Amino acid sequence: MAGTRPRNQLLRQARESANLTQERCAEKLTKLADELTSAGRLTRRTSVSVRQYRRWESAVPPWPHADHRVLLETFFHRKIAQLGFTPPWTEDLVPTGAVLLEPGPDEEAEHQDPAKRRHALGGASALGLAAAGHNLPWLTPTASASGHAELKIGGDEVSLLRQAAYDLDAIDQRFGGGRLWRSARAHLYWVHHLIEHGTYTEQVGRELHGISGQLTTSLGWFCYDAEEQAEARVYFSEALNTAMLSGDDPLATRTLSNMARQSVDLGKPREAVRFCRIAEAHAFEWEAPPRVRALLAIREAQGHARGGDELGFENAIKRSWTLFNKGTTDRDPDWTGFLNEAELTCLEGMCRSDLGQHRRAVKLLTTSARMQDIEHSRNRGMCLARLAGAALKSRDFDHTAYAAEESFRLIDGGMTSTRNLKQLGTVRDGLTRLPDPAAKRLSEKLSGYITVPA
Repeated sequence: MAGTRPRNQLLRQARESANLTQERCAEKLTKLADELTSAGRLTRRTSVSVRQYRRWESAVPPWPHADHRVLLETFFHRKIAQLGFTPPWTEDLVPTGAVLLEPGPDEEAEHQDPAKRRHALGGASALGLAAAGHNLPWLTPTASASGHAELKIGGDEVSLLRQAAYDLDAIDQRFGGGRLWRSARAHLYWVHHLIEHGTYTEQVGRELHGISGQLTTSLGWFCYDAEEQAEARVYFSEALNTAMLSGDDPLATRTLSNMARQSVDLGKPREAVRFCRIAEAHAFEWEAPPRVRALLAIREAQGHARGGDELGFENAIKRSWTLFNKGTTDRDPDWTGFLNEAELTCLEGMCRSDLGQHRRAVKLLTTSARMQDIEHSRNRGMCLARLAGAALKSRDFDHTAYAAEESFRLIDGGMTSTRNLKQLGTVRDGLTRLPDPAAKRLSEKLSGYITVPA
């Protein structure tokens, strides 16, 4: 047919030379993926659907993520470029920096040339930074490691960096991002310094970039919680660019979920719903477990509720609870750990309040506040702030006072979520308009507590 673009002939020819249909090839690739995962050659368990394989043979095949590249090269015994794939970056965007160690005996089966891998590792980061369009902190030139102090990075260092990133997320859940985002940015700066100037193996390089991507979206979330909304958008955009360039669907899913939550607070509910639906497409690609999909569904519900779409909300909240009730699995990523029953109940209550269902919201938010554990105190703080607001709108001063007093205890305990404090400020402003002396006293007490972290 005239005007039809040629498909990926190189991959197609490789498949046909093995006398395989697309369906049979996808099956064999999935079976090989299990073997490679057991052998430790893939970073996570993966599979190849017929739909995914057909995309690879399309006219414009997407760049496979790292595990799929290893899988394809191993299966067809050809380099990824010989299978018709072109990386989405160019060499003029690649910075100088990281030096890869020669592979050891256990790594000799790797087909990818270390020098090319170095370009891939650096290029994805460089293009992502350029696409973000901002002077991010790690763009500042740094001195390269001297020959007398070589930065060798191995498994122990990677484990330490990964655990530090987990610790930052845990601190955020407990205390909020008000005093955390600067420390996280410094940590990210150091990770990028190691990527650019360190000496490491190909596998370590992949892990460093994985840590960098997850830390970048975490930093975006910390900035969002600290009401540094412009900064949050920069880091979310950078994390999403990294995910797209490297084919990291889990990172894209997480980042889009974060962006959807921010969009709700920025008064962009349609954008929030759109982000959720794009995230769903990425979640499909890695066969995300139910808890991930429950998170995306509640984020979509929040967008519908803020936009006043009650029918859209009811459909999304029902889907979220159905998926949540499927329970957890060993495939659940760490970043869904916060979504317990108390949190989902809180988020539904917030949605009900946005829809004007304040009495129903008060019941849900009160239940959630009493269920939530201490490790998720920041989320309990948001629940209490929204409870105070919903109770105020339903003229339930007792619940407003209860929520405010519980919030004071959290602030005294070190909670620094600027987002929560802002919500309490809205409650304070509402109380000042009431003639009741008790409301005036509570408003004055709130004023004494509501300060933005320096």
